[in-house]
Amino acid sequence: MAELINNRNIIDIAPLPSPRHIQEILPLPDETGHMVLQARQAIRDILQGKDTRRLAVIIGPCSIHDPEAAIQYAEQLKQVADRVRDHLLVISRTYFEKPRTTVGWKGLINDPKLDGSCDIGGGFELARSILLKINQLGVPCATEFLDPVTPQYISDLISWSAIGARTTESQTHREMASGLSMPVGLKNGTDGGLQVALNAMIAARHPQSFIGVNAEGVTSIIKTNGNPDRHIVLRGGGGRVNYNRKDISDAVQCLAKEDIRRPVMVDCSHGNSEKDHTRQVPVAQSVVKQFIEGQAAIMGLLIESNLKPGNQKWEVGKSLKWGVSITDACIGWEETEHLLDELAETLDKSANTTAVSG
Repeated sequence: MAELINNRNIIDIAPLPSPRHIQEILPLPDETGHMVLQARQAIRDILQGKDTRRLAVIIGPCSIHDPEAAIQYAEQLKQVADRVRDHLLVISRTYFEKPRTTVGWKGLINDPKLDGSCDIGGGFELARSILLKINQLGVPCATEFLDPVTPQYISDLISWSAIGARTTESQTHREMASGLSMPVGLKNGTDGGLQVALNAMIAARHPQSFIGVNAEGVTSIIKTNGNPDRHIVLRGGGGRVNYNRKDISDAVQCLAKEDIRRPVMVDCSHGNSEKDHTRQVPVAQSVVKQFIEGQAAIMGLLIESNLKPGNQKWEVGKSLKWGVSITDACIGWEETEHLLDELAETLDKSANTTAVSG
């Protein structure tokens, strides 16, 4: 009788290695842990208005599918990050989970071999190894948490996290955000509306209790304090952008009505680029211009960038071009480097002008 009632559409149920097991295989060195803590605090300082001279820039591939390319990107990003550190706090996008509208590749954790085999245990191990290498370069990492189990495996290596437009409305993800140990950006809905992100901001600041797993992988009741370090990410949607002066002011006013005083981050891709990766550059330039003209409610930018511009279609067994995204289209490395240098120079000139005027 049991087989007629349960699991009629289940092919297999396989146990995962526990988070503790993966962390023991790939431990966090003390020096790397200190770097993660310092990066988190640097983001908090921007978020809380203690650092008013810098903007946070979360930049990198839409999703990581090639570990070697990801490390090469991070090595190149490190050189630029050091050069612009007085004006930009650069954090590498290291996204391993991808929400799909229907079907498709779900990211390196879910399908690390890109062949539909979905070796998720191997995916966690691979993601953690990549994060260790990038952090050990001195480059802080950012990711979007999609599955509520994932933070137990990799969150000690993450300095900033995102809850995406498709999941900001989810109670599960709001509960998860309330317990994350790093600053978290909550995106507005895919329709461009702010209300779901505003509701998520309120929910994530409160203590929550929910079902999750502990370090041993045992199903547990997770109780949280609430996360004080969350903010809205404006990503456009519903056929319109929301990075202009009025959009940012409206978002800040909505937050203030709920007694939440936090600056916002602008996602230069998605709805704000009208799904044209080349438009990320003028979006970023516009946002930085607003910042130097006195819009203090801007804390940073989110940009999709890779070694090579554009994107390519993924299919099982298909050979892929080096350094080209298999999800959203990205700007290439040359444009990335030029943009970061340009933004830092713009901020530097503004700071020097203000100092002379003062």
